[in-house]
Formats: sequence, structure tokens, C-alpha cells
Amino acid sequence: MKNKDLLAYFSALGAAFFWSFSFIWFKIAYLGYNPITVVIFRLTLSALIITIIGLFLKRLQRPTGNDIWLFLLMALFEPFIYFLGESYGLLYVSSTVAAVIVATIPLISPLFAWYFFREKLKWMNVAGLSLSFFGVALVVLNGSFQFDASPLGVGLEFIAVLSAIGYSLVLRKIVTKYNTISIVAYQNIIGIFYFLPVWLFADFNDFLQRPFHSEAFRAIVLLAVFSSLLAFVFFTQSIRQIGVNRSNSFINLIPVFVAGLSFFVLNESLNLQKFTGIVIVVAGLFLAQIKRKPGNREIAEVEHNL
Repeated sequence: MKNKDLLAYFSALGAAFFWSFSFIWFKIAYLGYNPITVVIFRLTLSALIITIIGLFLKRLQRPTGNDIWLFLLMALFEPFIYFLGESYGLLYVSSTVAAVIVATIPLISPLFAWYFFREKLKWMNVAGLSLSFFGVALVVLNGSFQFDASPLGVGLEFIAVLSAIGYSLVLRKIVTKYNTISIVAYQNIIGIFYFLPVWLFADFNDFLQRPFHSEAFRAIVLLAVFSSLLAFVFFTQSIRQIGVNRSNSFINLIPVFVAGLSFFVLNESLNLQKFTGIVIVVAGLFLAQIKRKPGNREIAEVEHNL
């Protein structure tokens, strides 16, 4: 294995690890601040950092024509709706449950890609989707197979999942026109303007009345620097070296990381049923990404076309 490939694998692993920590840091940030306050400060810090980097490197591109509306729609899906669903969902469900639900994004996405773009839906996608949803059921149900997790929390997390898929559909239309720094910078800046009236209406007075909470604020800074910036840089580097599919396979490990971190950092319970459910979810995620090797007939057709 080449050193560059090895570095790319560690980069993808580091991105997954930092994104896993975001579920923990959200919980710690809630010790001192409400969800919208956490999100708007996280967005402001990450937008400031990446904009400064973009200006320094002279990599910021201006949206042109109708692309402005695509940027507005993209930021509406994520970060606005996504963060609303994820952050408020974490008030009602554990970090582990939230991570398992969010991890189904790459499984549900092919269904929307098939509907909107007529991309072929493989049986591996269907099998992986079915298996992973069975694993999700084990995580959110108790030992008597009754609904244990908060229905509101689970529903909010699935809203985050759907918004992330909507984000990816819009992103496909602009990713070939604009560089990564520009896309992330603009979606964060627009997201701030989406969240600002909500924050002023819902959380501003509460924010003014609350004393400064050093531990919670430190968690917000960590969210901005590691989850919104460094994780993205690491993941982008891994994609350049080993491609999207192999990089995405490391993202499937997020529920495992979150379960371990939640157990050791937040003292969340992790029984055999939840652990089994996490393993099944991850297995389904990997199953959905397995590429079938072409048969002899398919190889012959390709050679004939060449």
C-alpha cells in the first residue's frame, strides 16, 4: 500500500471520528445553551474560518445567474432544516440513537436518486436498506420490542435525514461549477441568515439571561473547528486519493464511534440489543456499497464495444 493511500485512509477515519464527536459535543453544549444558540454560534465560527481561508487562498467564487437560488435552496436543506432536526432531536434521544438514524442517509439516498435522476437501483441497495432499518428498530426498541426512544426525537432525526438527501440532490447541480471552499462558505453564511430570525425570536432573550458556560462554549468551538472544518478537510483529502465510495465506507463507522464515545463520555447505556442493532446497521451500510463484479457475459460485451 502506498503512503499516500495510507494517509488517505487515516484521513477518512479521522473525518468519521470528528463527525462522531459532534453528537457528543452537542450534548455538552446543551448544558449551557439552547439548540439554536449552539447552531448559530457553530455556523458563525465555521463560516468565519473558512471565509478567511478562502479569501487568503483567493478561492472564493461568486454565484452567477440562477445559481443563487440553488445556493439558497441548498442552505435551506442544510444547514437550516438539517440542524433543526438533528439538534432538537438530540434533546429527546441519545447520541447513539441519533447517530444510527443519521447513518441511514447513504442508504435512502439511492431511492431519491432513482426517482429524480432515474439512477439504477441495485438489489444490494434494497437489501442493505432493509437490513439497516431492522438494526435501527433494535436500537430504538426496548427489550420487550416496544418503542423505547422518543417518537418525537426519532421523527426529528429522520427529518434531518430527508433534508440531507435534499441537500445532496441540489448539490449535484452546483458541485461541478464551484469549488469546495466556496460551496461550504456560502451555505454556512446563508444558513446564518436563515437561523438569525429564529434565534432572535426563540433563544435570544434566554441567551442574554444565561451566564457564560465555559464547558458548553468550548464544545461549540470544537464543533465548529473539528466537525465543520477539519473533518471536511480530511474527508476531501481522502476522496482525492481513494475516491468517494471507499471514503464513504469509513462514514459507516460513525454509529460505532458514537456508541463507544457516548458510553465512556456521557455514560449512556449500551446493552446487548443496542450493540447488536448497531452492528446490523453498519453491516447493512457496507452491504449497500458492495459492487458486484461483472460476469463473463458483461466482460465480453465491454470488450466487444472497445
